[in-house]
Amino acid sequence: MTETPGKAPKKVKEKKQTPEERLEAMRYNHMMYGPTAGEMRPATKKINYGASYLSHPKFQSLMTAFKKGTAFKFDVTDKGKTYTISTEESHISFDGKVIYYSRLLNKHENNLLLDRTSMTQHQTTDALVHLAFAILRSFPELATHQLFYMNHQFYYGSETLESGIAEQGTNLLIGSFKHNKAQEKTKK
Repeated sequence: MTETPGKAPKKVKEKKQTPEERLEAMRYNHMMYGPTAGEMRPATKKINYGASYLSHPKFQSLMTAFKKGTAFKFDVTDKGKTYTISTEESHISFDGKVIYYSRLLNKHENNLLLDRTSMTQHQTTDALVHLAFAILRSFPELATHQLFYMNHQFYYGSETLESGIAEQGTNLLIGSFKHNKAQEKTKK
């Protein structure tokens, strides 16, 4: 009984994934299960919109003039371009366009309204974005406003400011605030 030594059977190699197949598998996994812990993107930093204006004396003078109905003006530079921020009587302008204005509600309060068209024209300008939020933050009565900024666009609630212009017009009521025109009487 003689056996002839034969060749050992070949091992079957597993086929490796091609880069295209790997990408397709990753897409499927992301769709079904989401990214893994190692693949999570870092959380975006929350920007404190308006903080640079709130403590600045020129901005404080602007808000005092707005509440009293007088005129005040100053310039701000953003990315090499100079913009004029001003108030005159019942409106606040950015680069010559009215962004906020007020209407008398009663003896002690005014309504603050926003001009959607002007805000959307300059919504990529950092100076306007910070100014818009600084104005709202300077009124404690308007702390519950729904205006926010994301991906270089203003949103009010769940819609962009631009989407509401066709249906509701350019004016958007933000809320009411107390003005300094009428002196409050204290009780004795």
